[in-house]
Amino acid sequence: MNPESNALIGEELQMLQKIIDVVVEFCIQYSFQIVGALVILIIGLKLSGWLSQMVLRVCEKRDIDITLSKFLASSVKLLIMMFVIIIAIGKFGISIAPFIAALGALAFGSSFALAGPLSNYGAGLTLILTRPFVVGNTITVQGVSGVVDEIRLAATLLDTEDGEQITIPNKHIVGEVLVNSFENRVIETSVGISYEDDPEQAIAVLRQTLANFMEIKQDPAPLIGIEEFADSSINIGLRYWVPTKKYFQVLYQVNLAIHKALAEARISIPFPQRDVHLVKVD
Repeated sequence: MNPESNALIGEELQMLQKIIDVVVEFCIQYSFQIVGALVILIIGLKLSGWLSQMVLRVCEKRDIDITLSKFLASSVKLLIMMFVIIIAIGKFGISIAPFIAALGALAFGSSFALAGPLSNYGAGLTLILTRPFVVGNTITVQGVSGVVDEIRLAATLLDTEDGEQITIPNKHIVGEVLVNSFENRVIETSVGISYEDDPEQAIAVLRQTLANFMEIKQDPAPLIGIEEFADSSINIGLRYWVPTKKYFQVLYQVNLAIHKALAEARISIPFPQRDVHLVKVD
């Protein structure tokens, strides 16, 4: 080895020794503070989790909405952990005033960049407190529909019949037109019959067909009646409620059953026709 390499290795060893000395000195000087801070953090973590679960159980016993219950429980846990961290920092004799001032300046400086996320949190808090819908309800907003699976501060999660999960930022829910159909969803459809057939008989057949499906709700009862006198048919309208997660499944099964039932009752489903008359011009 040349002298330059030896000198470089010697400098690196000296630097490493200084770092080790600083770490050892810090551990010796603040060993009790470090142990105390760790004990406080562990106790605080356990205590916050226990109190959070206790708040959640109390809310469940009082039949408080699950979304609001989870929000209260998580808020209690967050507040306790904040106090525990402040106490742990105080064990090192560090004043938290500069940290608060720095956080305030940071929040002010990043307020413009965080305007979107913060508005989601504000909207989420509004949804939790006002409760226009709860977990298990079926909502339609911003052109999407699904069953509410979870309401978070930042976003609301919807489940669909296809097993998809839709995440809607809460700022796109608050202030928008919101349709809440609770646990069910309405199916609106129609079927045309010939003008030569009896509409009362057709309505009776359709009503009996719907009665054969256990999934179709009877409260409110299905609505069936003449919807329109079209050019080639009398259109019979149907409106009935089904569980949201079986919407398409029931719709397809009912349509097939309607086709079979009308055929058995010898009620025809006409198709558009046009008579063309040829006029001879001399």
